[in-house]
Amino acid sequence: MKKFIALTLICAATVTASFAQKATTDEQKEVKKEMLEKYDTNKDGKLDKEEKSKMSEEDKAKWNKAFPHHKKKNSTADSSSK
Repeated sequence: MKKFIALTLICAATVTASFAQKATTDEQKEVKKEMLEKYDTNKDGKLDKEEKSKMSEEDKAKWNKAFPHHKKKNSTADSSSK
């Protein structure tokens, strides 16, 4: 019975943690809304590579601050250092 309770608590903690990581903050929602209004030219609710390339430097900085995990990894730097 103790193992069952421990397993249940671990599962509950894992589910709670995964929901907490995916929660969008108010700041992220506001930045996304603002950027979609400015740059989503095809009105699909997403910013594709072409639309993101047209962002001003100020807006790119704002986007990267709100969504730091969305930064593109520089694969050429990794391959040139090998």
